[in-house]
Amino acid sequence: MRLRCSAIIGLALVSAPTALPAQPAQRAVLVTGASSGIGRKVTELLASRGFFVYATARKPEDLAALDRIPNVKSIRLDVTAPAEIAAAVEAVRQGGRGLYGLVNNAGGAIVGPLIEHEETEMAWQFDVNVYGPWRLVKAFAPMLIESKGRITNISSVSGVLSGPMLGAYSMTKHALEAFTDALGAEMARFGVVVNAVEPGNYRSEAGRAALSRLGDVEARAARSRYPNEIRALGRNISGYDQYAEPIDVAEAVYHALHAPTPKARYLVTTAGRGMERVAEKSLEELVQLNQGHRFTIGRDSLVTLLDAALKRVAP
Repeated sequence: MRLRCSAIIGLALVSAPTALPAQPAQRAVLVTGASSGIGRKVTELLASRGFFVYATARKPEDLAALDRIPNVKSIRLDVTAPAEIAAAVEAVRQGGRGLYGLVNNAGGAIVGPLIEHEETEMAWQFDVNVYGPWRLVKAFAPMLIESKGRITNISSVSGVLSGPMLGAYSMTKHALEAFTDALGAEMARFGVVVNAVEPGNYRSEAGRAALSRLGDVEARAARSRYPNEIRALGRNISGYDQYAEPIDVAEAVYHALHAPTPKARYLVTTAGRGMERVAEKSLEELVQLNQGHRFTIGRDSLVTLLDAALKRVAP
């Protein structure tokens, strides 16, 4: 909605006062996977702070619930369905607000040993978590370029860390990190800013959905080379309801969309140890890359490079 201010003076002999500056148009943002968890919190926070949010979901009851939030309009969207993506683009175009921001949040996870996943499971994992964001960016790129807007990809701490039983999910989030970097470099010429938010463990439906995809835990454990790990998965991923609400994640997304100089990455974790693990992993990979070849960089040079990187990103 564009708000206009005007003043009408009824006496011809009185000069009109200086016109008040026009209010800026309400910026529109599209959030995928907005039915619950991180997507729902992001939608609520952005809408409460003045953005108009196109919130996407798949189930009719979720769409109806989103429409009850002020400043929110729901759009049915499956990120793997090109026809629904095209319909979403048309719905935003018909809305007349353009599009300033895109939050690629929709995703999912399969869990278990990499050597025991079916190819159809792996294909689904990449279709949702990697091709989905790419499809949305491609579809909405003209609007985002026109508005010199922003793209925020909801990655994960698993985009930096990798571990057993979460390999497929980590693969897709590592891919999303690369997508963010390459896309950011390509879109910079148009004034579009691209960044990533990497949450740790927060309350969501992800655990329950992953458990559903795992199926009968005992049956799967019985035919697995990793029976103890499968049973542990069944116990652990059902505990997502015990984690904190993802309010900090929503705040990071708000900053990424609103701040004059947003960060390239937002690691959001509930404990300091999470930051330490990411730093340890990143430094370990650096050491491994630097190990034992004729172009190895000495310690002093590594420290110099670290100091230069810290200076580049200093606030």
